[in-house]
Amino acid sequence: MKTIAQISAELQGYDPQALTCPDVNLFLSKLVTPVTGTDSVHLFDALGRVLAQDIISSISVPPHDNSAMDGYAFDGAQLSAQVQLTLKVVGTAMAGKAWQGTVAAGECVKIMTGAIMPLGLDTVVPQELARSVGSMADPQITIPAGLLQAGDNRRKLGEDLLQGRAALQKGELLTPAALGLLASLGIEKVTVWRRLRVAYFSTGDEILSLGEAPREGAVFDSNRYTIFGLLKRLGCDVIDMGVVRDDPALLEAAFTRAAAEADAVITSGGVSVGEADHTKTMMKKLGDVAFWKIAMRPGRPMAVGRISGIKFASSPDEICVDSYNVDSIKSTPHQAILFGLPGNPVAVMVTFLAFVRPALLQMMGCNAGQPPLLKACSVEAIRKKPGRTEYQRGTVSTGADGALVVRITGNQGSGVLSSMVQANGLIVLHHQQSNVGVGDEVDVMMFDGVI
Repeated sequence: MKTIAQISAELQGYDPQALTCPDVNLFLSKLVTPVTGTDSVHLFDALGRVLAQDIISSISVPPHDNSAMDGYAFDGAQLSAQVQLTLKVVGTAMAGKAWQGTVAAGECVKIMTGAIMPLGLDTVVPQELARSVGSMADPQITIPAGLLQAGDNRRKLGEDLLQGRAALQKGELLTPAALGLLASLGIEKVTVWRRLRVAYFSTGDEILSLGEAPREGAVFDSNRYTIFGLLKRLGCDVIDMGVVRDDPALLEAAFTRAAAEADAVITSGGVSVGEADHTKTMMKKLGDVAFWKIAMRPGRPMAVGRISGIKFASSPDEICVDSYNVDSIKSTPHQAILFGLPGNPVAVMVTFLAFVRPALLQMMGCNAGQPPLLKACSVEAIRKKPGRTEYQRGTVSTGADGALVVRITGNQGSGVLSSMVQANGLIVLHHQQSNVGVGDEVDVMMFDGVI
């Protein structure tokens, strides 16, 4: 594992006081390391997990040439672009079993979707495009000239998966489609990387937990529930440590426990320059700080580093943050990645989506990479100064001409959480980008499936 100093030395022009957003993602990609433990899970429990090994197809899918629709199967070499084709129907091929018999020139077989193509036949005319002629005793069909080409409406053996080839690769996130693909191979269980353990807590004397009585100057803790939802959506095992007051002793105990129990630790608040902002100080005392300022809006104050912890005698569920006993600590060292997020609710979500989520996916062993950005035309002017990346909440929709358009959700203050609820994506205005005019194309990071 490389130290933060070694990683910093590798990055040309690295300046922890003036990091751009691409700098942060590059640094994090070098800082984090994937988990190593694995689990064997049933497909019903595998959604959102990450494959720990390649899946090699043991069979071909489909296992034989079959019909893509209900219709009539025949030898496509008989087709003509100028003359209609008349064929005698000599039998019916049903799905689930092979049709027994032979088909001569001028003949066809009525066939159901998924049925095995009889030997020598390679084309299917949909039943609605074939005209029945002849009689019940001598059924025939005609196919209009120029309607089909040889091979139409036939699924070939192995066109989905070929025996011996990789069906899914190590590091793939298992989606509903991937579960179906695994089931099509007859696979009941898969080996996946263990779940990432993430501890999180909010900091600040002004933070109220749900159930507490309101008091002047205090606010209810929204960040704790937002982060919980983001981590759960990502498939992490979460350790909720509640709210920790602005007390160095309590913070040290919380950081120590979190680093001991988790692969990553997330905090909200305490990374600015106020007298009561102790997170950065604690990071320096217990670990190594990589940086704490990013050229972005919202979310400029964000601390990242490694932090060391030691195992406690009691289980995590039995320990109360407000009543740690230092004598109960075991001397079992452990190191975790720490993300010290800002305190403002929108800044928490933006920094999580832009930096923390990709880093956690990498730690999960996932090869997903950065989320793709969509292009949409802004329906309004947006003010932007070069020299920082801005993430504005936006709503993407389809314009009158069918193209994607986006508009901001009003007040872009970093404390306006309702704007995140109204938005379906973040408008990404890049570091050197300046003002956006009406009709200008912008990049958008969509929320669907992410938050």
